[in-house]
Amino acid sequence: MSLTSPSMPLRTKVFTTAYDRAGALDVASLTLEQIRATRARVVPSRAPFSWVTGAVPKGVQISSTSFPARDGHDVGVRVYRPRAATGPLPVVLFFHGGGWVLGSVLGYDPLCGFIADAVPALVLSIDYRLAPEHVAPQAAHDCVDALRWVESGAAALGGDPARIAVSGDSAGGNLAAIVTQVVRAEGGPRISHQALLYPGTDATRSHPSIAEHADAPVLTRRAIDAFLELYAVPSGLPLDDPLISPLFADDFGGLPPALVQTADLDPLRDEGKAYAARLRAAGVPTRTTNYLGTPHGFMSFPGATVTGPQARLELATELRQYLAPVSGHM
Repeated sequence: MSLTSPSMPLRTKVFTTAYDRAGALDVASLTLEQIRATRARVVPSRAPFSWVTGAVPKGVQISSTSFPARDGHDVGVRVYRPRAATGPLPVVLFFHGGGWVLGSVLGYDPLCGFIADAVPALVLSIDYRLAPEHVAPQAAHDCVDALRWVESGAAALGGDPARIAVSGDSAGGNLAAIVTQVVRAEGGPRISHQALLYPGTDATRSHPSIAEHADAPVLTRRAIDAFLELYAVPSGLPLDDPLISPLFADDFGGLPPALVQTADLDPLRDEGKAYAARLRAAGVPTRTTNYLGTPHGFMSFPGATVTGPQARLELATELRQYLAPVSGHM
């Protein structure tokens, strides 16, 4: 660890130590059956678990729907709607993390419920296809297709297709960034904002924090390597292809305003910062916050951190600003 990098607060250290001992996985050694079993495990949304993950707000209704992807596959969607909200709601399209291999929409009820309640917004969490069954760029295609479905079908769900944001954490942040680049190149639909939570943007693993925090809690270099071996390498695409590594896109101009949140004790820290720098250099309004003393994944366990509540408030504030029903944000 760098001498200038603050250590984790005690509560975070206790949680991550317990997590790594009880819940961390050697992804490289898992069979397909074990991967599928891991995806199916979900932390209950009740106390005492919710003391760590945050509770799903009581005013948020959760339901499910689906849409057909370009190849006809039925992609699931978990829908979060604030019961008290009236009128067409802005839409936040959310992509979950898990290295394109693990994770599920069910595991993100607390975070997606928070966004729906705090903005308020209609949050649509996309159950995109995962590796190793589906390698790159399938996940990206599903997420782009989800946006196109929302553009045409948001009104039927009570959403406003003129006010759409994309967001995601880790691998989901990677997918959110890719979606903005693809739809800009293809002429729309317009995205009002992108909120990238400790995103992976460089599959070449060329930034210093990958080595600096190779043995970090929650996410290690070994796990990153294993995820990429399952998702990216079998695709045959170069690791610097923008459909895998959005940092290597030729043009960042005209992308939506962005919030990029990074964790200081995270192997992905520097590539998230680099992505924000590329956006800013291209004239894209960009807010970047690096949360000190904080590991990867912290938005999913805010109760075990000092900074989690602040990061969630920042996320909601940025989304609310750019999804407001007024003109003036591009």
